[in-house]
Amino acid sequence: MTGAPRADRRCRAVRRILPADSRAAPGRRRAPDGPGHYLGEVTPPDATASDAADDTPDVPGFDELGLTGPVLAAIRDLGYEQPSLIQAATIPPLLAGHDVVGMAQTGTGKTAAFALPVLERLDVSQKTPQALVLAPTRELALQVCEAFESYAARMRGVHVLPVYGGQGYGVQLSALRRGVHVVVGTPGRIMDHLSKGTLDLSELKYLVLDEADEMLKMGFAEDVEQILAQTPSDKQVALFSATMPPAIRRIAQQYLRDPEEITVKSKTATNTNITQRYLVVSYAQKVDALTRILEVENFEGMIVFVRTKNETETLAEKLRARGYSAAAINGDVPQVQRERTVNQLREGKLDILVATDVAARGLDVERISHVVNFDIPTDTESYVHRIGRTGRAGRTGDAISFITPRERYLLRHIEKATRQQPELMRLPSTEDVNTTRLARFDDAITQALAESERIERFRDIIDHYVRHHDVPEADVAAALAVVAQGDTPLLLDPDDDPLARSLEADAHGGARRGERDGARSERAPRGGRRGRSDFSPYRIEVGRRHRVEPRQIVGALANEGGLGRDDFGAISIKPNFSVVELPANLDPSVLDRLRNTRISGQLIDIRPDRGPKRSGGNDRRERRDGPPRRRRDDD
Repeated sequence: MTGAPRADRRCRAVRRILPADSRAAPGRRRAPDGPGHYLGEVTPPDATASDAADDTPDVPGFDELGLTGPVLAAIRDLGYEQPSLIQAATIPPLLAGHDVVGMAQTGTGKTAAFALPVLERLDVSQKTPQALVLAPTRELALQVCEAFESYAARMRGVHVLPVYGGQGYGVQLSALRRGVHVVVGTPGRIMDHLSKGTLDLSELKYLVLDEADEMLKMGFAEDVEQILAQTPSDKQVALFSATMPPAIRRIAQQYLRDPEEITVKSKTATNTNITQRYLVVSYAQKVDALTRILEVENFEGMIVFVRTKNETETLAEKLRARGYSAAAINGDVPQVQRERTVNQLREGKLDILVATDVAARGLDVERISHVVNFDIPTDTESYVHRIGRTGRAGRTGDAISFITPRERYLLRHIEKATRQQPELMRLPSTEDVNTTRLARFDDAITQALAESERIERFRDIIDHYVRHHDVPEADVAAALAVVAQGDTPLLLDPDDDPLARSLEADAHGGARRGERDGARSERAPRGGRRGRSDFSPYRIEVGRRHRVEPRQIVGALANEGGLGRDDFGAISIKPNFSVVELPANLDPSVLDRLRNTRISGQLIDIRPDRGPKRSGGNDRRERRDGPPRRRRDDD
C-alpha cells in the first residue's frame, strides 16, 4: 500500500496544557502552522559547565515513560538510569501513536528517543519491515543499528538490518528474504532497493528521519520525498533535526499528521578554565592507560565517569588492586553511603570516585582537580555536566576523555556543542612514568630527612651495620630502598612496554586502513548531473595521514559551504593533501566560508589546485586519471 503526499493534512492548532510539574520539561505542543512554533522550549542557561549540571531540570525515569517488559529490562541491563531531555519528552507521544518533530542537537540521545518506542510496539510475528530509519551516512546508519540491537537484547527474534552503500547487495538481500523487522539505511541504497523491488514497505508502521537537516544538506531531499511517498499513509512518522530550514518545514507539513513538536535547545558552554584533552585508546587498553595517567598527572581528587552501574564497581576494584584509594558511587548505592563516600573524598581520605552521571550530579568538592571520561558520553549535555565537576568557583581543572577509534564522531559532536576543541594528548611514556616515580622517591627521602629525631636513631643502627659488615653506606641505603619498595620494581623498562606497543600497532593498523580506503578516488553521491568541464579542482590540506575519507570531505564541505551532492566531482586523496572537484563557477563567498573548516581537526586551507609541484616530495601530485563517478549506492 502506498500513500500520496498528505498536502491537505496540515498541522492543526491543538494547545496541550502541560501539568504544573512539567514546567521544566522539554517544550511540547501541536504545531499550528508547521514546525517552528513551540509552547515552550527547554533552554539550559547559557552558563558554564560549573553550574550547568545543577540547573538540569528533573526528568522522570524510564519506567515512568511507558516502557515495559524486555525493553525496560534491556535499558536496566545497560545501566542507564535516567533519560535525557529529548528522550523524556519524545518517548510518551511516540508510544501514544503521535507523529513527532524533534528539534535537538546531535548527541542529545535522539536514537533511544525513537528506537525504544519502536521496539516497545514491535510485532515480532510480522516478517516484513515494520520500521524504517533513514540516516544521512553509513556511519550513522551503523550506529543506529547497533543501538537497536542493544535495546532489543531481551527480545527474542528481533532482526535489524543496516542498508548502505559499500556493502554487497547479497548480504542485504539474504536478510530481507529471511525477514527483517527494522531497516536502517541511507536514502540512496533504500531507493535502489525500492526500484529493484527487493524492499517491501507495504506494511510499514514506523518511519524515522534521523538528522533530517543533514540529509537535505547532502542533497537527499528528492530521495527522501520519494521514499515517503512509497510508504503507507497511516504510518507513524518521527522527524529529528538539529535545525529547521524551509525544506524540512515543508516535508513536515506535507507528510506528517498533526505532529507533536518537541525542542531541546543546548546553550551550555564549557568553562574556559577547564583544560580539555582526549586520548584515543581501545577499550581493552583503558585501565592500563588510566593507571599510567594517574601516575603522571598531579591530581588531588578525581572523578572517573563510566557508563553503567556495574562498571563503577569493577573499575574501582581494579584501581584499588593497583594501589589507589578509589570507591564507586552509582544509583544503587544508598544515599547515606554515598554521602559518606563524598565526605571521604572531601576530607582527603579518598582520592578517586568512579561514578555514573546520576550519582555525581550536583557534586561540588573543592579537591576535584581532574575528571576522566573513562566512557565518553553519547549525550553532549552529559559531557558538559561531567567536566563541570572540576574547575568550579574560579578554580582550574582538567578533563580527560578516552575515545575509542569508533567513537571519534562523538568528539566532533562535543566540539560543536561546547564550541571548544579538546586537545589530543599523548599517552605518558615509560620515561615520563619513571621521571615521576623518581621525583616522588626524592620527595619521600627529603620528607624523611626532615624528621631529624627519627633520623638520629636510625643513624646509629646504620653505623653499626657498616662497621660489622664492611659495607659502604650507599649500598646499605640502596638495600633499604629495596626493602621499602618490595617486589614491585621502582622503574619501568622502556624496552618492555606492552601498552605502548599495543597503541602503536593500533595506530599503524588505522593508517594502513586509511591508505586502503584513501587509495581509491571517489566521487560524491550521484554526481553525474554535471559535465566534466563544469568542475574545477581545489586542494585541501588533509590526506591519508589524517585518516580522512571521501565521505568526511563531502560532509564537511557540504555542511559548511551549503553545497549539494551534485556540486561534487572527483575526490582524490593523497598522502598529505586531497584534491576535490567543485563547480567551476563556485561563488567566492562559499570559499570564504570554507577556509576555516576543519576535517579530522585539521584546517583544510582550501584553494584552487594549480597542478603538481615541481619541487618533488610527498606533496607531489600523482597523475590524475578521471575516476568513475560514484554511484548512488556508494552513499
